[in-house]
Amino acid sequence: MKSRHSGMRALICGAALAIGTASGVAAKEMTALDIPMIGDIEMLKAGDQAPDFTLTDLAGTSYTLSENIGKAHLLVFWSIFCEPCKAEMPLIQRLYEEYKDKGLEVISIAMDGEPMVKSIQGLTKQQGYTFRVFIDQLTEDESFVVADPYGVAGTPTVYMVDKTGKITFAEVGRASKETLEEVVRKALP
Repeated sequence: MKSRHSGMRALICGAALAIGTASGVAAKEMTALDIPMIGDIEMLKAGDQAPDFTLTDLAGTSYTLSENIGKAHLLVFWSIFCEPCKAEMPLIQRLYEEYKDKGLEVISIAMDGEPMVKSIQGLTKQQGYTFRVFIDQLTEDESFVVADPYGVAGTPTVYMVDKTGKITFAEVGRASKETLEEVVRKALP
């Protein structure tokens, strides 16, 4: 697959989106400041099969989505340069704490790249995040291993993947507390 962007995509996703304050863009009316999006990328929708991936988390442990079917996965694509992302992360942490024993797995995927690993580690430690944090990798053609197959064109982007591996929710921008709680509850028994 030919890359639809340059290697600067992570920087664009993070830095440009730091100015976004919209609560979402997918089939919704926008608020005053639209979230900047990278054009020509189609986001996956509810009902689509979640693309498989393997990434290594900040602790060095590998994780493959297809080997963990049977759990509900909340995939959160974010950047340390994205203020709406940082504002949403405490809610993600709270949901993880509340539902991890019921089968929720939070897969937090930073779009900032390997050069930012120490900053990502510092932020996650400072904020007390206990969910798994991964850094998306670039392929030889400068496409992202996970974000591109999922159609991530801006951050934050959240997907809910049910226990069968189907996407049940997809949204760009900060999702409301009520929306995320409902999505998580529906994905669990």
